[in-house]
Amino acid sequence: MSVLVLLSIILFVLMAIVGGKKGVKSFIALFLNFGVLIITILVMNDPNANPIWLTLLACTFISAISLFYINDVNSKTTMAFFSTIITLVILFFFIIIITEQSMIQGFGAEESEELMTFSLHIGIDFVKVATSVIIMSTIGAIVDTAISITSPMREIHHHNPTITRKDLFMAGIRIGRDILGTSTNTLFFAFFGGYMGLLIWFKDLSYSFGEIINAKVFNDEMITILTAGMGVALVIPIASWMTSYYLVTMGTKKK
Repeated sequence: MSVLVLLSIILFVLMAIVGGKKGVKSFIALFLNFGVLIITILVMNDPNANPIWLTLLACTFISAISLFYINDVNSKTTMAFFSTIITLVILFFFIIIITEQSMIQGFGAEESEELMTFSLHIGIDFVKVATSVIIMSTIGAIVDTAISITSPMREIHHHNPTITRKDLFMAGIRIGRDILGTSTNTLFFAFFGGYMGLLIWFKDLSYSFGEIINAKVFNDEMITILTAGMGVALVIPIASWMTSYYLVTMGTKKK
């Protein structure tokens, strides 16, 4: 039995024990999302395909699987879904501008030696690919933050149905403030954990601090982290406002 299979079994058992039915569905959702990602990459190899629109479509499917498949269709998942989509649309235009201005598309000098034997004239717009990578990298953090906001807000409204929209909105903001710091730190340390080898390589190559922060590989990852952090910060007020408006308005109509 390979280590990968063993770890997968351990993960499945732990998720099933701790999460029960939802834990099992969460485990299955990992493979469903992986399937969406693989299909997107395969279709993206078509020179006539637009990587950005494919990525946005894939993010929509990933959000739907992560929210509706695991937690069913209800007010908290619906609001989290729409909050995620709105945040992605807002970030979309910003990411395109940043990608074009920073020129992080393509491969860095550190990767050129490994690619010397391959042709880079493959008919794919690397600016769009870089934009797609950043968009795809933000979706997980945004969905996680959105559901972390809408779920407790629904519980607050359920136990206090007379709460005003403003008070419910501020409750969501306060919840978001607690999440914001940990989420951004998670993104930050995920980068350094994944690229520790690269940073050590920079040191062995005697890169100066200026050369490191100007390296395309380093900038690519830092822009991804900062953009994901912006997405987390944006989705908090969006999810709070949409959820408070929906719950209070619908609660008033039912009365």
